[in-house]
Amino acid sequence: MLRSLEVAKTGLEAQQTMLDVVSNNLANLNTTAFKKTRAVFQDLVYDTLRSPGAATSQTTFSPTGLQLGNGSQVVGTARNFTPGTVIVTGNTFDFSINGPGFFQVQLPNGTVAYTRDGSFKLDANGALVTNDGFPVVPQITVAGVTPETVAFGRDGVGTGLDANGGSQQIGQIQVVSFINTAGLRALGGNLFAESTASGQPVVGTPGLNGLGEIGQKQLENSNVNVAEELVNLISAQRSFEIASRAISSSDQILQKLGQI
Repeated sequence: MLRSLEVAKTGLEAQQTMLDVVSNNLANLNTTAFKKTRAVFQDLVYDTLRSPGAATSQTTFSPTGLQLGNGSQVVGTARNFTPGTVIVTGNTFDFSINGPGFFQVQLPNGTVAYTRDGSFKLDANGALVTNDGFPVVPQITVAGVTPETVAFGRDGVGTGLDANGGSQQIGQIQVVSFINTAGLRALGGNLFAESTASGQPVVGTPGLNGLGEIGQKQLENSNVNVAEELVNLISAQRSFEIASRAISSSDQILQKLGQI
């Protein structure tokens, strides 16, 4: 079989993965705080028929050698954590992190997950939870104060007015950072989990030590750029078509060889 058939096949598979990544980015255009990803490509191992510098005679050497490639592969997906634009919603329990950092939420199995999606709600007990009902960590409960009067400062400290008009503190939102945010494991539902690649979370106060400040009554948009993704989509489509033509050309050559 011609080498070009196998090489072109790897190109088709790589570009199909590229299309999958771009499609997912576009599908999450309106997902709160979604972070786009890109496919990372790498060439496959080479067959070395003659090494660069190999002797061609007693006194001469090959200046370039002869190495034939075996195609390409996708070795990873790099997630871009640049912040999206912030929109004002006016909802008391909508929050954004204006800078680096993640909110903490507790999953049903007791583990902690991390998110940039601050569209929180109150449950039946007045606790601050995600849209899936996962409580914010540390737990913040709106009790003894009027929910409409709750206000959070940039440092994440929340206060509210009780029935007598007195001010009460209801808790503080904390944010966490990671040494390698790109190493976080996506769980879906706008949630991430730590991994050996991300390192352990470092808990801090919003606005201190490089962490972002809390913005109330606002949310972070997805950072997907439609124009950029459409360019990537067209590029992947064209690359896919060219790899398909390479397979067709190789097949025609094989047919000609079979007729000799």
